[in-house]
Amino acid sequence: MTGGGFGTRLAGAALLAIMLTGCGNGGPGIDNADTPMESFTAEQIFERGEYELDRGKYEDSAEYFSEIERLYPYSDWAKRALIMNAFAQHRAKNYDQSRAAAQRYVDFYPTDEDAAYAQYLLALSYYDQIDEIGRDQGLTFQALQALRAVIERYPDSEYARSSILKFDLAFDHLAGKEMEVGRYYLRRDHFAAAINRFRIVVEEFQSTSQTPEALHRLVEAYLSLGLTDEAQSAGAILGYNFQSSQWYEDSYRLLTGAGLAPEARGDNWLSQIYRQTVKGEWL
Repeated sequence: MTGGGFGTRLAGAALLAIMLTGCGNGGPGIDNADTPMESFTAEQIFERGEYELDRGKYEDSAEYFSEIERLYPYSDWAKRALIMNAFAQHRAKNYDQSRAAAQRYVDFYPTDEDAAYAQYLLALSYYDQIDEIGRDQGLTFQALQALRAVIERYPDSEYARSSILKFDLAFDHLAGKEMEVGRYYLRRDHFAAAINRFRIVVEEFQSTSQTPEALHRLVEAYLSLGLTDEAQSAGAILGYNFQSSQWYEDSYRLLTGAGLAPEARGDNWLSQIYRQTVKGEWL
């Protein structure tokens, strides 16, 4: 493949496929389905793979690209077919196969111009499988690791920015999982267990959109336990960082209703965070 970006080359491939649709009943390059695949050149098989890709026949397309790897393993066509195979498998939602092809590309051609895209496809094979918040988040962890690899190994590539955005979304997704579990415990008055979950969000996921609610829930939980220093400190952090949020308004109402104010008190973990916040060392 030559320069110009993988997406541009795919558009060119699609145009080529359209131009070649009249090349026989079997599609471009391959006119007779009964003829052994070994009878065709790598270029002919590649053209057929592009043709099937343009028709939305992603699994068929991937099969043709795989055949090039099998029949012409050391050719330049095999390298081109490998990245196309990863792309076609991803479009077919065969994520394991897409990941395997992308990983082979990264392993065999780590310095090639399409290596960044292969690593990005590998990350997408995890990212696009991230389930609802209520399910196991193992794939989310794997997506984060793979996206980080794109960002760190190929920082100047066109895929780095997209990877950063997806990394932030996946990170927020993990925080959402902690919040869901914490809310579950809070509804059942298991305050200590709930606090542990909300504390994880505040300490480990503080850059996510879940943090304001986590602080508010800490106010709720600590007030329920009669731990007013912690509740006031959580309210103080919330007010300092998210004063315009509805969560702060709700916490302020809870605290003032109990005759308290959102201010750092005592020497608990939240008051320590507040002191770091005032110094600009947090968030």
